[in-house]
Amino acid sequence: MQTTEQNKMGYKPVLPLLMSMAFPPMLSMLIQSLYNIVDSMFVAQIGEDAMTAVSLAFPIQTLIIACSVGIGVGVNSYISRKLGEHNHQEANGAVMHGMLLSLSGYLLFAIIGCFAIRPFFQLFTDSATILEDACMYTYVCVFLCFGCFFHILIEKVFQSMGKMIFPMAIQAIGAITNIILDPIMIFGLFGIPAMGVKGAAIATVIGQIFAMSLSLFIFLTREFDVKLDWKQFQFSWTAIRRILSIGIPNACMNALGSVLVMGLNSILIQFSNTAVSVYGIYYKLQTFVFMPASGLTQGAMPIMGYNYGAGNHERLLQTLKYAVIVTVAIMSCGCAVFLLFPTQLLLLFQAGEDMLQIGVPALRIISISFLPASLGFILPTLFQAMGLGFHSLIVFLLRQLCITLPLSWLFASLFGLGGIWFSFVIAEGIAAGAAVLLYLRIRKRDKILSKSYSQAMAA
Repeated sequence: MQTTEQNKMGYKPVLPLLMSMAFPPMLSMLIQSLYNIVDSMFVAQIGEDAMTAVSLAFPIQTLIIACSVGIGVGVNSYISRKLGEHNHQEANGAVMHGMLLSLSGYLLFAIIGCFAIRPFFQLFTDSATILEDACMYTYVCVFLCFGCFFHILIEKVFQSMGKMIFPMAIQAIGAITNIILDPIMIFGLFGIPAMGVKGAAIATVIGQIFAMSLSLFIFLTREFDVKLDWKQFQFSWTAIRRILSIGIPNACMNALGSVLVMGLNSILIQFSNTAVSVYGIYYKLQTFVFMPASGLTQGAMPIMGYNYGAGNHERLLQTLKYAVIVTVAIMSCGCAVFLLFPTQLLLLFQAGEDMLQIGVPALRIISISFLPASLGFILPTLFQAMGLGFHSLIVFLLRQLCITLPLSWLFASLFGLGGIWFSFVIAEGIAAGAAVLLYLRIRKRDKILSKSYSQAMAA
């Protein structure tokens, strides 16, 4: 069984292999995006203050997910490389090390959340209603976030082995559970008291805990190429460092999204609460574009990591070529939808006249940034698969922090609210250029990789 799975990533035609491994996470991410949209649609029915509260809380949720995914990606990259090297003992050890890191991450969030949540939201709003809703929503999500940490970890372990169906099914079931529970918890159905914004948070964590339970059950009761071997486990700081060498940059990359949202909220709130709500809506809508692209990277990373570990650089670069082509297609479709149907998208969230006036140009302008973002997605995935986490971090720093926030602040003062949206386009363009330059530098430095480039592009 192990030989079959290893050979699959080493000999099957690259494009069919990539799509077979990418389609399940792409579908599961689309379902996750649907959950994000439906969740916000229900909250929007409570009122604009509730929508603003959830928008303010969203960066903390994103931060939790960023750390969860960071640990999972570090374990994924480590396992896929070890499987390529036929080192199953260290691949097994990575699972237990990932468990310890996930537990540590959960405890850290729970402890910090006790003291920091209310003071954090007081920086962004003077409204007592918005403050209480944001705090209550976030308390639930933070103190019960262990489900998020562990189910994401096991999903990444499945992906490292090329087992893409299980993560898709688990994430889909968790999201569907959440969608079903949302109206029950928010509005009070079937004898459950109406809990408003707090109910949305409870539905979220129940979905996560259910996904965690299901993923652990499958992993522990079936035979896989790697396993959770308690008896043979030996703690290793070297393994921790290698996992975190990929995990920390990845977590930082994803966490930068939280920093960006918090920074932009602090700028947008100076214009109006509606501006904050519009950005919160955009952030949920863009997941329909970015989540499938992220699913593609989840399918591409194990193939890249396996073939890099096996020294098969031609297949590594073929995977890169096809991944870029598919991502550009996804981003182009997303850009077209945002350009053509911004009003219809906003009306899904009970948008009034003021929100439409702000939101229509915002969606159209920001959507242009989707096209250069294609390279900003795929090239960092290649860097991570090769164990070059710092290169990925550079690209994401440019995308999410170093350019967007300063430009937003500057353009807001020069051009008003509309100027903020143009900073996204400029940041994605510069980050894409930097990613290409880093890739060319790696090719020049690695003679074998450079030699394989022409063969891969001709394939």
